[in-house]
Amino acid sequence: MSVVMVATMVLCFALSISVAVSIGLASILGIQVTNANMLISVKEMFNSINKFPLAAIPFFILAGNLMETGGISRRLVEFAKSIVGGVQGGLPMTCVLTCMIFAAVSGSSVATTFAIGAILIPALIKHGYPTSYAAALQATSAELGVIIPPSIPMILYGVSAEVSIGELFIAGFGPGILISLALMLFVWVYCKWKGWGKNDGDGRMPFGRALWQAGWALLMPVIILGGIYGGIFTPTEASAVAVFYALVVGMVIYREIKITDLFAILRKSVLSSAVIMFIIANAGLFAFLITRAGVPDAIGHWLQEVLKSPAMFLLGVNAALFVIGMFIETSAAIIVLAPILAPVAVHFGIDPVHFGLIMVVNLALGMITPPFGVNLFAACTVARISLDRIVRHLIPFVLVILACLMVITYVPWISLSLRDLVYAR
Repeated sequence: MSVVMVATMVLCFALSISVAVSIGLASILGIQVTNANMLISVKEMFNSINKFPLAAIPFFILAGNLMETGGISRRLVEFAKSIVGGVQGGLPMTCVLTCMIFAAVSGSSVATTFAIGAILIPALIKHGYPTSYAAALQATSAELGVIIPPSIPMILYGVSAEVSIGELFIAGFGPGILISLALMLFVWVYCKWKGWGKNDGDGRMPFGRALWQAGWALLMPVIILGGIYGGIFTPTEASAVAVFYALVVGMVIYREIKITDLFAILRKSVLSSAVIMFIIANAGLFAFLITRAGVPDAIGHWLQEVLKSPAMFLLGVNAALFVIGMFIETSAAIIVLAPILAPVAVHFGIDPVHFGLIMVVNLALGMITPPFGVNLFAACTVARISLDRIVRHLIPFVLVILACLMVITYVPWISLSLRDLVYAR
């Protein structure tokens, strides 16, 4: 069944059928091959999106659109640009830094892609960067949304592997900062090599003025993270708080959102949410059938039997997760694999919090790798280009993230030093 499904999906991609429909058709064919009841498709597609944490997606997309229209995202961009925008390649560096700040609010890479990409992708194109490069950069930078806490995949791992979510959140800052710095260094060197971005500093605000104008915007991460770490609300509830805060700031303080703007904002948010949720629904059905066929279990048991040392185990797990992340939605992969792999990691003497960060960072790569990269779909929607056009510029970014993943994997203190400091025993 698995072979038939994958072959069907690849054929649909070759025929330029949309990703969600390709996944759905492959899943339906898989059900037909096994002579299962077709009602499974409806049930599993509904179950895939009938999850409380997924409520954060439409809320954060709405918050992102409110922040965009209300001037919050623009002020965050101007603040980030005042810090790094004065050098050649400063605009791509601004994209990375803004996504890093926004990630501390959204907890969603898709929301980050829409909110920041709506501002920076047109700005990058205006400054002479190729549209495909701008979309690839935004999709990759937005991955920080699930690495820097709050992070829904971290919550799912904590629940599935019975690991402290608070420790996972604290441990996420080290890898998130490492990846941010690596991406900023890479885009700076790459722009130097290509000769892009020599005029990126045009129109850059002084730091003090940008900080003053972005004050209310910068207070948003403090409220969201403070509320989560203070136990006032969950990350999913934080998405609703983000909507309320963005609405108040945009309408009352900055006064850039009018009553007449709300319908357009809501309509845009609904359409964007529907696209993403439809993909998740189809990917959920596909993941259910793959899981039912025993593929993840087989991989987990094989790794446990074949790989004998911790270093080899981590290398094998990373290779397997990278492939799995291409085909199975991140949350589904964590729910299925964390209970299987986490005990094996503990058996090898690997800290479960450290292993959780490895899983989250690795599977987050699936958000920027075809065929199921939701960040790619979001970035392509904003940039109005097809998926195949950004692959060439995407490959170097994937290699940078993979290099960071190897460092995170084999240098545990990057993840655990802050955790050990805060949760000193």
